[in-house]
Amino acid sequence: MSDPAKPFSRLAEELIGDFRGIAPKEPRRQVKRPTQPVGNVIDGLLDKYRIGREAPEHVIREHWTELVGSANAAYSHPLHIERGRLTVLASHSVVRNELFMHRAALLAKVRQLPGCKEVRQVMVRAG
Repeated sequence: MSDPAKPFSRLAEELIGDFRGIAPKEPRRQVKRPTQPVGNVIDGLLDKYRIGREAPEHVIREHWTELVGSANAAYSHPLHIERGRLTVLASHSVVRNELFMHRAALLAKVRQLPGCKEVRQVMVRAG
């Protein structure tokens, strides 16, 4: 039995095509990915963008007054979670300093909320 013909690498295909004067079938920078069923793609998008699930940002916003107190909550709000960092905007310098000094306790309270285990750091910014 003979081995089935093995395909050339992309570079070899391009060199042979250039030598013979044959144009490539697809653009040089195009990346071919294997075809996936639509159901798997949709499931991946639902997971990636948290569609149909409560986002941690929403849970934190709902409980913000309980987390920081009503006085601090009036001058601050959680902005977003990016790469495990919760960014909090504080419009008053005293509140910003207060949140900064107590960010370890705030992080512990946030991590106790459902779906917020991924938060690893709290960043306080002026805003």
